[in-house]
Amino acid sequence: MRFQLTDDQRALRAGIRALLAGRFGRDALWAAAARPGVLDRALWRELGAAGLFALRLPETAGGVGLGLPEAVLAFEEAGRALLPGPLVATHLAAGEVAGAADGGTVVTAVSGGLVEWLAEADVVRGDAEGAVPLRSVDPLTPLHRVGRAPATPDPAAVLLTAAEQLGGAARTCELAVAYARTREQFGRPVGAFQSVQRLCARSLVRVETARAAVYAAAVTADPLDIAAARLLADEAAVRGARDCLQVHGGTGFTWESEVHLFLKRAWVRTHRMGVSTQSDEALADDLLSEEV
Repeated sequence: MRFQLTDDQRALRAGIRALLAGRFGRDALWAAAARPGVLDRALWRELGAAGLFALRLPETAGGVGLGLPEAVLAFEEAGRALLPGPLVATHLAAGEVAGAADGGTVVTAVSGGLVEWLAEADVVRGDAEGAVPLRSVDPLTPLHRVGRAPATPDPAAVLLTAAEQLGGAARTCELAVAYARTREQFGRPVGAFQSVQRLCARSLVRVETARAAVYAAAVTADPLDIAAARLLADEAAVRGARDCLQVHGGTGFTWESEVHLFLKRAWVRTHRMGVSTQSDEALADDLLSEEV
């Protein structure tokens, strides 16, 4: 079966990408990194006005009235742009928490034993009592830890997190290819060397495999499909960022390169909305339950 985006879905993706490019470009990204733990409320309200949080809310309730596939496309673009903030939690709260849909309220949630953006949130879903601040590896994702066992996550939250991971993976693949084409060593682009070609090729394969799984899970909404998509997207994001760093060589490890930010965000996301081990266990349980 082939899943093709409709013209409206392509237009939605292009619109979100254009909005983020104009409002959260490279300069804004570095400005946010220089102010860790501070959420841009004006940007948050703009995202609400653009319909990001109310995307799946029915039109009768003031939402956009679209579905999970469209939300996946939007969150893929958010991941591609390294957009900060508790996006998934606020999106899921639309229609349930006043002000979440239009970006007037920042909502976070306890997930995987962690809480993102706790100090900046107006509403916290779940018990965050006794939360302890952590030194987050990602300067754009402040974290607190809670001591309770994580609850089973909402499958939609898992899928939207996978979509963000997919967006990050796709962007690091683009960055690796662009650098390989322009950076020269010994009078040749580094992309002419087989070892660099291999890194870029396997990154692309991981991205496209994850994309097929994420898009398919958005259509079926099956928890096992979502678990598989999450595992593939996490792998594509983390390993893709590592390979991108390797293609960039020493420059990839400098603060001025955004590549390291993609790796750090990918690491943090693997612990959000159901850690990867939960997806592993869900798939393993299903396999073991099948009759031989």
